[in-house]
Amino acid sequence: MKPADNKIYLASKSPRRRELLRQIGVEFELLLLRDAAPRGPEVSEEVLSGEKAEDYVVRVTREKAEFASKMMMMRRLPPRPVMSADTTVVIDGRILGKPADQPEAMEMLRSLSGRTHQVLTSVALHRDDETWQTLQVSDVRIARLSEEMMRAYCATSEPYDKAGGYGIQGLASVFIEHIAGSYTGIMGLPLHETAKLLNQAGIPVLGTVS
Repeated sequence: MKPADNKIYLASKSPRRRELLRQIGVEFELLLLRDAAPRGPEVSEEVLSGEKAEDYVVRVTREKAEFASKMMMMRRLPPRPVMSADTTVVIDGRILGKPADQPEAMEMLRSLSGRTHQVLTSVALHRDDETWQTLQVSDVRIARLSEEMMRAYCATSEPYDKAGGYGIQGLASVFIEHIAGSYTGIMGLPLHETAKLLNQAGIPVLGTVS
């Protein structure tokens, strides 16, 4: 299938991923999956029994890219590579998703306070019958947080659309003592690895990234 142009489809609702793609000059159109289809979400983000965090984030990301590619074909949209990404926060082997409410956000922050955790982001790019995929893992250390600090943060809107209940690029940046890995990966889209995937799929980003 010959791509219609140098654009891609982005199967992600994250405004941060859109900003990061624009930062490196990638043109895209949104191809969003539904969370509330008649039979439930089009791609489930439920963790399988016994599934490790690395396997979970890779599986969900791949399923999103492949399902969005099928949607592209069913809707007879111009053919383009489809990108998806998924980010999860892990501490002590426990996967922290997006908190549903303030008590859950507080509980997540308590578990992260004064400790180092991992942020895993997988990116997948699907074209024709081929999928390119990467997994980026970063270590993040959060300072010891007081109850007052956590309550003030959880009173904002920031924690509730982010894995682990915090966003490194927002108010929670003052919590971060140290990172080892990819800042943009922690935001939700590791740009070095993403550029390599795009180059592999024939979408050049500043030439070839080695």
